Amino acid sequence: MVRQKIEINRIDNLTARQVTFSKRRRGLFKKAQELSTLCDAELGLIAFSATGKLFSFSSSSMTQLIQKHKLLTDKSNKLRKWPPQEDQPENNGNEGLKKELMERTIELQRLKGEELQGLGLDDLIRLEKLVEGGLSRVGKTKELELEEENAMLKQQAEVIQI
Repeated sequence: MVRQKIEINRIDNLTARQVTFSKRRRGLFKKAQELSTLCDAELGLIAFSATGKLFSFSSSSMTQLIQKHKLLTDKSNKLRKWPPQEDQPENNGNEGLKKELMERTIELQRLKGEELQGLGLDDLIRLEKLVEGGLSRVGKTKELELEEENAMLKQQAEVIQI
């Protein structure tokens, strides 16, 4: 008997979604443990359920893995300089502007959900707060627009009744 392929979409039923999360989480953690054992790899895996519950697996100390990740990320970020110094002639103080433009471009991509690899937990939390703040501002703006539209409609209704 052949297993049927399922379409990968969000599961609407909350109970079914939680059961699937639990089963697949166990399978994922089992695979991580097997990969660690077979290949002598250092692995750290963190998962948060929809309810915010934390689940984690690490082949060694999670703290040491995170510190190692930060160290390697910092090193790779220092190696990636923008613009490349070898290829650029002296350009009269535009270096700072180009660097700022690149940083803003990357920040905008991250706000769009792109270029997230290599971000640490602190960076992800900061990004989450930025997105939540933006959503809050959009919600307030929409609320004000709706209130203005509601007031205008009330005035129109009063004019029609007179």
